[in-house]
Amino acid sequence: MLLIEPAGVLKWPPTVMAPHPFLLVDAFTDRPLSGNACAVVLDAGGLSAATMQAIAREMNQSETAFVRAQAGNTFDVRYYTPGAEIPLAGHPTIATVTALIDSGRLQAPIGRTELTFALREGPIAIAVERRAGDLPWVVMTQRRPLFRPSLEAAAVAPAFGLPPEAVRDDGPVQVVSTGTEQLMVPLRSKEWLRRALVDVPRYRALQQAVGFFSAHLFVLEGETPGGRTFARHVAISPDLFEDAVTGSATGGMGAYLFHHRLLTERDFVAEQGHWMGRPGRVAVHVEGTPQDIQWVSVAGTGVVVVRGLLEIPG
Repeated sequence: MLLIEPAGVLKWPPTVMAPHPFLLVDAFTDRPLSGNACAVVLDAGGLSAATMQAIAREMNQSETAFVRAQAGNTFDVRYYTPGAEIPLAGHPTIATVTALIDSGRLQAPIGRTELTFALREGPIAIAVERRAGDLPWVVMTQRRPLFRPSLEAAAVAPAFGLPPEAVRDDGPVQVVSTGTEQLMVPLRSKEWLRRALVDVPRYRALQQAVGFFSAHLFVLEGETPGGRTFARHVAISPDLFEDAVTGSATGGMGAYLFHHRLLTERDFVAEQGHWMGRPGRVAVHVEGTPQDIQWVSVAGTGVVVVRGLLEIPG
């Protein structure tokens, strides 16, 4: 890389900061090259917000995680999409815990290990459950769900190229947050889910009017016999247009389904990413009553596919 000094003098080679270890981890899967990929940058305490954002654009994953500091089993972590920092995300949590164990920064022996991520807007509790011969099972407890007022299907469906009748009538379209505000859109069938195509101008207008980060479209039918739900998660540029397997939105969906009594079971498997060639599975648990959900957790495994060093010009 050529760096141009203010006077216009070329500087070569550029000054480079100490390299930062990073790992690329596939989350919510036990097989490489499936699930949802996340770049995890370690020893990131000296990086500015602008530099972390630039690295996230460079990595071009749906999210990049930065581990800035560690005190025992408490880790200071930040999450960035290619376009912005976000307060909470699920698959980067599974990926970051996997990377910390792989790099030896987190000891997770056989049994249960509890830890905390100090995120931008407060801490979240995480547990690692490990059995001999198995990948570490990472459980992320999300924040107490918040439910925004319902929206009319006719006002929302066109943003996804769908007619209002594609949306279920026994559950509302609604923004739900377990840390990140996401639009929940329950659809009647996989046929409608396949046909969904974002109309970008309408989507942007809806996003601005309602106020949400991304949208989660789902059906009450798995893609495999083991799945209870199947979903697609969409955003718009500069972020990736469709996310393979989402953790925070899946937690919000679990809270939504239990709150509106579309599901009565507290534990189920959510599937996503199969149509993108990146199948993933998320184990969901909801705690509380439909009227008073205390918390929701998402869980799964991750696999490391890349280990490397990131060199950043100073």
